[in-house]
Amino acid sequence: MPTAQAHDLSCAGRVVARYVWDPHLPPTVSPRPYLHPVTTLGGTTVTGFMPDDHVHHLGASIAVPALNDANFWGGRTYVTGHGSLALDNHGRQRHAGWLHRSADRLVQELEWLDRDGQPVALERRSLAVRPIDGTAWLLRVEFSLRSATGGSLTIDSPAARGRTGAGYGGFFWRAPAGLTRVRAYGEGSHGDVHGSRDPWVVLSGSQPGAADWTLVFLTDAISADPWFVRFDDYAGVCSALAWDQQRVVPADGVLTRQLSVLVADGSPTDQVLTAARQAHR
Repeated sequence: MPTAQAHDLSCAGRVVARYVWDPHLPPTVSPRPYLHPVTTLGGTTVTGFMPDDHVHHLGASIAVPALNDANFWGGRTYVTGHGSLALDNHGRQRHAGWLHRSADRLVQELEWLDRDGQPVALERRSLAVRPIDGTAWLLRVEFSLRSATGGSLTIDSPAARGRTGAGYGGFFWRAPAGLTRVRAYGEGSHGDVHGSRDPWVVLSGSQPGAADWTLVFLTDAISADPWFVRFDDYAGVCSALAWDQQRVVPADGVLTRQLSVLVADGSPTDQVLTAARQAHR
């Protein structure tokens, strides 16, 4: 049986993220490659892995609640008219090969398999890191998803099935549990950033025994997907692919997304936001 493998990503002379693909994760978490731990340059961990409140949250990963009815998010599946149910429909993402592998950049091919191990989708994923200054670095994420069956792909979410506000699915970042302070806001949102289409979203926090940290999420101008943002019962941000309706990728189509995350020590400042916007261009 394949063993768990990992690759460290480094910038500014230190490891800032570990990319892991573990075939031994429980099926109910929809096993997939993930980034954890991710740290600031100062060494503070800013991802949470399999927390008690949501054990299927795996650091930072690409996950969707339903892809052609297979659960690639983990946990329960929301069914219209019936609520969240524990179904035997969990898929998994399987490493297929490397196109590039270095200390600061990964390019990977993956297969998305349904519960029976049959390919549903094929993905090309790129992860790259680079330093910004002495207190911040940037993660660049790009992925392209296409059908493996010759048919269309349907990406679904609980919100698209009737659970208002639960439009998660896409690149999802789970922050650590046990935060003593957390704040989230966007560029143009004067109230709840959840569901906004702001070009960037800030998530900042602190936890016992660790320094304050700031994350700035930036999406590309082409997609402008809404942001799924939680910071009350847990802290996490997702660039939502199916916010309030299904997203269908035609049989001959490709879904492509590009986004960046600036990871910084300390509380958010105007300088950090400016650096994030400039780096994402």
